[in-house]
Amino acid sequence: MIACLPRTLLWQTFLLVALLLIIALGSWSQIFRYFQEPARARDVAQMVVSVVNLTRTALINADAGRRTDLLIELAALEGIRIYPAEASDELEPLKATRPMRLLTDDVRSQLGAHTRFASRWKSLSGFWVSFRLEPDDQLDEYWVMLPGERIENPSSFDWLMWGVGALVAAMLGAYLIAARMGKPLRQVEDAAKRVGSGETPMPLDESGPQEIAVVAHAFNQMTSALARTDADRALILAGVSHDLRTPLARLRLGVEMSGAPDSEVSAMVSDIEEMDRIIGQFLDFGRGTPQEPPQALDLVQLTREIIEPYRLRGVELRLDAPERLVGCVRPLSLRRALANLIDNALRYAGEDSALDVSVGVQEGELCIEVADRGPGIPESEVERMRHPFTRLEKARSNAKGAGLGLAIVERVMRAHGGRLDLLAREGGGLRAILRLPGGGNASVRARMQSAHPGGQ
Repeated sequence: MIACLPRTLLWQTFLLVALLLIIALGSWSQIFRYFQEPARARDVAQMVVSVVNLTRTALINADAGRRTDLLIELAALEGIRIYPAEASDELEPLKATRPMRLLTDDVRSQLGAHTRFASRWKSLSGFWVSFRLEPDDQLDEYWVMLPGERIENPSSFDWLMWGVGALVAAMLGAYLIAARMGKPLRQVEDAAKRVGSGETPMPLDESGPQEIAVVAHAFNQMTSALARTDADRALILAGVSHDLRTPLARLRLGVEMSGAPDSEVSAMVSDIEEMDRIIGQFLDFGRGTPQEPPQALDLVQLTREIIEPYRLRGVELRLDAPERLVGCVRPLSLRRALANLIDNALRYAGEDSALDVSVGVQEGELCIEVADRGPGIPESEVERMRHPFTRLEKARSNAKGAGLGLAIVERVMRAHGGRLDLLAREGGGLRAILRLPGGGNASVRARMQSAHPGGQ
């Protein structure tokens, strides 16, 4: 039951307020009914008693021969029908409702315990009341009928319609109140998502109810502090990387001019290049989420430009892609993410191993995939490998690096509103997939053309 309830604050608040309104309206109707029914019963009973007493007086004072004419005149002028009571009368009792019980009790207390009631006398329907010309005369008894509209309450349908109308208006007001309360919270939610993606949102409006204003003010302070922290971190890392790269350049020059054997020089230069690459990763990670504006770009052409330098180095890269696939991306950060995936694959699979790169649309998403034949990543370690400074201790312990490559890719994908999937490859290896939103767009699909039969 609880699982079926809505989870949003808007609908929870609306349902709570609506429930309270329904309970309040139901309670009000019952209270009104409780107090209104006795008062109406007394009024109707007094009217019935008056009609009966006037009719009895008229019959008593009228000549015996004129009684029939009097009954006809009363029926014509007042809508009151009077018939002599007989032992063979076919009667139908009144409905056993609380208003009728109150009415009959009040009438019987004034006219006497011998008073009888019926909703139908023979074939005629109405409110029937018996009376005697003399209290002790059981033979001289009459039935008087009053029209039902004089006795019954207003139509229950009318009451129902008015009640439903009031309830609908109240529930509409409850929804508007709940929506007004939920709007600032939705703004906080959207801003929090942007912060989680590494962006700096616009300051929230700090007006409105005090509780919401306090939350908005605290959130604005938090985002400002985070922005200052990110800026300070990027500045520090930029300074450190610059200070480290200068001596590395001098060290490399000294190694190349040292006159040492070529094998030793090559090994030391490789180590220096690895150190420079690690510094570059630190700098990329320290920059935080890229703030460059998204733009429409051909992902296939971008991929070709990235893999071409690797091909010139002798790396075997197979590309499977359509002729054109346009997506809205941040070009520099996406280039960095894809290059990190290729470097990661070559580092662990070896540069002698062929890599398969594909571009396409899967399940409504734009996808760029890099697949290698390396040791792969155990499923239990996938989430841990997304964190910075994380490396596998077993399968990839011989690899170099600071463990920032996948963390940088993860951050870039969050900035794009996408994700990084790390999947096991059939036959061994790893499939690293960049998933970007927008693959379901009709304009994107229109730009896609069939892939070349053998790839590239």
